[in-house]
Amino acid sequence: MSLRLGDTAPNFKAKTTEGEIDFYKWLGDSWGVLYSHPADFTPVCTTELGRTAALKEEFAKRNCKVIALSVDPLEDHMRWLGDIEETQHVKMNFPIIADEDRKVAEAYDMIHPNATEKFTVRSVFVIDHNKKVRMTLTYPPSTGRNFHEILRVIDSLQLTDNYSVATPVDWEQGQDVVISPSVSNADADKKFPKGYKEIKPYLRMTPQPDK
Repeated sequence: MSLRLGDTAPNFKAKTTEGEIDFYKWLGDSWGVLYSHPADFTPVCTTELGRTAALKEEFAKRNCKVIALSVDPLEDHMRWLGDIEETQHVKMNFPIIADEDRKVAEAYDMIHPNATEKFTVRSVFVIDHNKKVRMTLTYPPSTGRNFHEILRVIDSLQLTDNYSVATPVDWEQGQDVVISPSVSNADADKKFPKGYKEIKPYLRMTPQPDK
């Protein structure tokens, strides 16, 4: 059964390019992004892993660790690292899980037989510091992911966890946000000292409160 938002992310032990890990211990009190790629030595995956390595500091700013997975063996992962570094002009700096027995892929429902029986599709899980699944994305094998969108969602989740707001369509860091409908105008006056604009009683915009 597929994981849903708010579910506890399954723990697991696995071999990776940075040694054996226990997922929960590896994650610690950080947020995490766990994502799968269909196979090693494939073009789209090579660009995705390179992009992840290039964005390491951006994930670190958000107290977020990233880990990738495919069902290929560890030996293939290790040989592939050099190709990624050469072609994407990066230094690999995060682990890739070798999930040969597919235990992790099955626990996270990463194999979709109607798309491909052998390989994992491009699944993404954002997991918070309480080990709860906060976001899922599923891309087909032919389509590379937008990692800036993944970062944008993490920004939104971390912001809305701490303030009584939601983020509107196409929101980016620093832009106005929506005051939650559960907050009365009287409470909004206290919670949002920068003020707000009431477009409709249910649609009130306010500057991002942590900026």
